[in-house]
Amino acid sequence: MASTYLTRTPSSAGNRKTFTFSAWIKRAKLGSTQYFVSQGTDSNNNWTMGFGSDDVLFMWNYISSFQIRFNLNRKFRDTSAWYHIMLAVDTTQSTEADRIKFYINGVQETSFSTSTYPSQNLDTIVNSTTGNYRIGHYSQGSDYFDGSMSHVHFCDGTALAPTVFGSTDSTTGEWQINTSPSFTPGTNGFTILKDGNTITDQSANSNNFTVGGGTLTKTEDCPSNVFATWNPLNPTNPDFANGNATLTRASNSWKPAWTTIGASSGKYYCEIDWDSGSNFTVGFSTADVPGSNPTLEDLVGNPSNGGYITVLYENGVIYNNGSSAGAYGSGSTYATNDIMMLAMDLDNNKFYFGKNGTWFNSANPASNTGGYDINASYTNSTWCFAAVVYGTGSWHGNFGNGYFGTTAVSSAGTNASGNGIFEYNVPTGYTALATKGLNL
Repeated sequence: MASTYLTRTPSSAGNRKTFTFSAWIKRAKLGSTQYFVSQGTDSNNNWTMGFGSDDVLFMWNYISSFQIRFNLNRKFRDTSAWYHIMLAVDTTQSTEADRIKFYINGVQETSFSTSTYPSQNLDTIVNSTTGNYRIGHYSQGSDYFDGSMSHVHFCDGTALAPTVFGSTDSTTGEWQINTSPSFTPGTNGFTILKDGNTITDQSANSNNFTVGGGTLTKTEDCPSNVFATWNPLNPTNPDFANGNATLTRASNSWKPAWTTIGASSGKYYCEIDWDSGSNFTVGFSTADVPGSNPTLEDLVGNPSNGGYITVLYENGVIYNNGSSAGAYGSGSTYATNDIMMLAMDLDNNKFYFGKNGTWFNSANPASNTGGYDINASYTNSTWCFAAVVYGTGSWHGNFGNGYFGTTAVSSAGTNASGNGIFEYNVPTGYTALATKGLNL
């Protein structure tokens, strides 16, 4: 469960009628109430934005009653994407609808299940000196935001346009980040989490934040380069943590997990730290979610049940299409605290397995030798995902963020692609399972 938040108390009052909040947000956990920004003194005086248990974005300003209250109709359930969420407030506007404007990825939202607009010239709780700002937490509760945030901007005194913070790519039509937006921050304005996990204000002000609780962990995952995680839409309901990079299960029954990002061509590398537990295999899947309640036969690829996982590796044995395909690397066993290395070459149809810096079967992925050949069972252009099938315990995936859980890699290996940070050397020609990696 998330427990990290940032805090700052304004030293002087700002403009309580007009302001802009902008942030890039990537969700991890769904189906629970989570607040990502707030300011207030008590339950009768607060302003906040967050996601409800229905995954709907909400915002309110409450001073003894709701002066402002909005619930969007759309749901935010994509845990593999960064959303640009922006709120522009100007209660001085004569037209009611112009006083509150929400923008998601540059597009103004106009569909609400609840829409209580402020009275003209209302003074909100925002920018008062009677309550502190919280990023990642509700000032009056314990509902933390579970996910990642980047480029968090606040403008005191101006309702800005979304084009200050982003623009539409002329080729793809996608909303892309402006990493160096130019705006006058005003008295309480700030820019944090702009370059890594810095909480020092990067605007013209010195409105620095402090970590109020938990641990603020840097991630390579950002709005311009999304890295794979374990997929929380997995129907077998394991527990996820650390931005869905950690997988935990208490029940000792075989269940699967897949990455959010897969590929149909190219060469990719990742690492999995087996932290604790029993019954653990690593491999590659040709489907990200095989049904609502997959059996063990489904997981290992029994052809009569669909053959979802193409190749699994367990202690020196390869399993292909539900049965043993023979030994792979004499004496190549693994245990808890080992870091498993996985490489998939979808250009030459080979998979590679190793641990703690050494490739099994005397393989060399860079020179296309010693890998497990999947030409007989794999069709080109089929999407593949890194996967595990597990019993009880916990597993940390490092898909390029440079961490196993909250522990940074001890000594980063070389990576000629420049995409991602790993414990061991990334084979030449390979890269991370990330949007940048898919487009190299």
